Amino acid sequence: MPNMSLRPGLLLLVFISAAASAQPGYKMDFKIKGLKDTSVLLAYYNGQQKYLRDTAKVDSKGNFTFEDSNPLQQGVFMVVLAPKMQLFEFVVGNNQRFSMETDTTDYIAHMVVKGDEDNKLFFENARYLTQKFKEADPYLKVLKDSTLKPDAKKNAREEFNKISKEVTTYQNDLVTKHPTTLTARLIKTTKEVVVPDPPKRADGTIDSTWQFRYYREHYFDYFDLSDDALTRLQRPIYSEKVKDYLDRLFLQVPDTLTKEINRLAAKVKKNPDAYKYFIWVCVTHYQTHPIMGLDQVYVNIFDKYIATGEMDYWLSKKDKQNIKDYVDKIRVSMIGGNAANLIMQDKDLKAKSMYDIKNKYTILYIFNPDCGHCREETPKLVEFYNKNKAKFDFEVYAVSTDTSIAKMKSFIKDFKVPFTTVNGPRTYVGHWSKFYYAETTPSMYVIDAKHKIIAKKLPVEQLDDFLTRYGLMQNKKPNGNKGT
Repeated sequence: MPNMSLRPGLLLLVFISAAASAQPGYKMDFKIKGLKDTSVLLAYYNGQQKYLRDTAKVDSKGNFTFEDSNPLQQGVFMVVLAPKMQLFEFVVGNNQRFSMETDTTDYIAHMVVKGDEDNKLFFENARYLTQKFKEADPYLKVLKDSTLKPDAKKNAREEFNKISKEVTTYQNDLVTKHPTTLTARLIKTTKEVVVPDPPKRADGTIDSTWQFRYYREHYFDYFDLSDDALTRLQRPIYSEKVKDYLDRLFLQVPDTLTKEINRLAAKVKKNPDAYKYFIWVCVTHYQTHPIMGLDQVYVNIFDKYIATGEMDYWLSKKDKQNIKDYVDKIRVSMIGGNAANLIMQDKDLKAKSMYDIKNKYTILYIFNPDCGHCREETPKLVEFYNKNKAKFDFEVYAVSTDTSIAKMKSFIKDFKVPFTTVNGPRTYVGHWSKFYYAETTPSMYVIDAKHKIIAKKLPVEQLDDFLTRYGLMQNKKPNGNKGT
């Protein structure tokens, strides 16, 4: 039977070793030859911003230490020479106690890491890529030369592909052997999904959508959205991936996008740091999305994740209120919602109701007489009105946001405005901004005969195309107004 007893000295050594490995916080020692008697900063990336985390004094021999009892969040960090000169980047993973030594002639090439496998791999990979880029550069120049014919580039293309395969093999090997390191996780973010050939059906035909669906289903195979370290990289890859996935791979309608955001959020929720970042990326993306009608996604996100208190663990009361205020403004006039009636005085101080318009479409045009852009757009709208009023069966209800009747009259005269124009502040139902959100002027809403908002924020140039397409779409519906 083996002797299980431990000598007192050995037992003490075990306890000391265990205590050392369990030390909280971080301690990173640096020695940089050629750097002395100055201050350096420890900074990190977060999205598109850089933030300061720590400072240190460099002694006469180039030694300095970053140290704190609280651990760092994992990600890519940088040493910065005060105030703003970046010296080099490194990674902070699970192990946050190590040392680095280099010199100012070439921080990367001469970097020696002790006590941290992750940074050893990080700098080895950086040096390897630098060398491979040098090897590939002459071939790359040939491939980019537009004066050469394809045959003249054949050898360059073969050599470049050979080098590319070597890099891929090297990095795949690194990821396989050291999968949990931050360096491996960084490399995986650059990998592309390889889509196989589609399988044949029993009758020999191929589903033309199979490859697209495969690509979408495997889009995040090499990118773990629940890994918050990926929010702290040299470039905002996390937000880029989320936006590309939602913008490019799904039908751009609110219900579809909201459903997918909710599905991804459920997976990310296990990591609170990644969870809040994911939700914030979606909030900012859909707050002012260029595609008409996607502000509904923004409202949906607010209702599910912010109004419910789901994000209270990090979102301040002030920020939460600011988002709510904006949501309240756009919620009242979203596409598909009811268009509130407006009753305001015209130039003769007579009440004009928007609901009195009985045409197939009503165009609500919110403008300011002093607005330069309004003075550019209004002549276009007048021209469109005169040419197409009968074709599309529409009327314009124009609301001047200025209190001055005199300015409104002058505006009508200057641009020969033929449609109903009213003074917004002279209202019988409340200020127009309570019912329609117009962040800038001019702003335009298209409303159907049932007082439903069907479009907004359209420039005049797109009215013809929109009304044509919308009419065709309505006629194709089973209960559409065929023949109108």
